Amino acid sequence: MNKINPFMFLKQEAPEVSDAFNNLLSAIGTKGTLDDKTRQLIFIGIKSSQGDIPAVIGHVPMAKQAGATREEIRDTIIMTLAISGTQGVSSCLVPAMECFDNLS
Repeated sequence: MNKINPFMFLKQEAPEVSDAFNNLLSAIGTKGTLDDKTRQLIFIGIKSSQGDIPAVIGHVPMAKQAGATREEIRDTIIMTLAISGTQGVSSCLVPAMECFDNLS
């Protein structure tokens, strides 16, 4: 069974909604005073607290490119323990660290 990318499917089914969503993401990503590394770490923390492994490992390379260290990514995920319990650490810590370690 082929895994369908939900965002590509959304683009095919409702291009105007997809475009609006992408414009929103672009506006959020470029406005304000946070630097890109901080934005990526916040995103990783939020998605880790939700147990969203694909989103976390999708943003690890962006965080690293923005200057985040392995330790900063690790600590961001560990911080979710205080808010969301064990879900982030148990589901996302290993995949995130493996992703970071496999980046060149």
